[in-house]
Amino acid sequence: QVHLVESGGGLVQPGGSLRLTCEASGSIFGTNHMGWYRPGVGDRRELVATATDSGSTNYADSAKGRCTISRDNSKSSVYIQMNNLKPAATAVYYCYFLGTNPSFPLSAYWGQGVQVTVSS
Repeated sequence: QVHLVESGGGLVQPGGSLRLTCEASGSIFGTNHMGWYRPGVGDRRELVATATDSGSTNYADSAKGRCTISRDNSKSSVYIQMNNLKPAATAVYYCYFLGTNPSFPLSAYWGQGVQVTVSS
């Protein structure tokens, strides 16, 4: 079992910045993807950004140029720096963990979500 704890959300004015943190604990087993998602159409969640333990990153087009994802593997943590925030970025952001150790089945976990509100 993997537990994800998110922090860093809150209220920010348009054009402002936030840095979200997600720390994983439990059965991490070394290799994994971690990242951030937000609600999409219907009940779906859409990618914001993800990063592998080896440093590969993937961004949604809407996040490019405004968001930077990074990891600290020693802390089993992933961060996302969000700059020049727009009101449309207002959402609950969910930390995502995908265990990719080939000795185990792929296992996905979600954090509880952290609120980001962009408003004057």
